[in-house]
Amino acid sequence: MAISGAQSAGGGKRRHRRRPVMAEINVTPMVDVMLVLLIIFMVSAPLLTVGVPIDLPQTQASSLDQADKEPLAVSVNTKGQIFLQNSEIKVEELVPKLQAIASARGGTDERIYVRGDKTVDYGTMMKIMGRLSAAGFRRVALVTEVDQGS
Repeated sequence: MAISGAQSAGGGKRRHRRRPVMAEINVTPMVDVMLVLLIIFMVSAPLLTVGVPIDLPQTQASSLDQADKEPLAVSVNTKGQIFLQNSEIKVEELVPKLQAIASARGGTDERIYVRGDKTVDYGTMMKIMGRLSAAGFRRVALVTEVDQGS
C-alpha cells in the first residue's frame, strides 16, 4: 500500500517519449517478397503447360492463325487413348462433349485441333476425324511439328 500511495502522490506518471512516426516505407522486405514470388512463378509456370505427351509428326507446312480463346484439342497417344484437352475420354463421349463445348462457345464452326502421336494407327485417327465430320465440325486441323531441318 505504501508503494502504491507513493507513486500516485509523488508523480507516479512517467512520461514516455514516443518515437516520431516513420513516414518512409521500408522497401527491403517488399523486394524480398517479390523476388520469392518471382522464383515461385518461374518454377511453376512450365508445369502449368503440361498436356498429353505426344510425339508429333513433322511437316513443312506453315502454322495456322490461332484465336484468342483456348483451342479445342483432341489428342491420341501411343496407346490409342483419346483425350479432350487434358482429360481422357471414351470415343463414344467425344462428339457429345465437343458439341456441348462448341454450343457454349458459339456453334460448330469452332476449330478443333487433332493431335496424334506419329505411331498411332491410321484407322484410329480416321475414326476420330470421321466422327467429327459426321457431327458437323468442318474446321478440323491436324497438328504437326514444323520440320526445321529441310
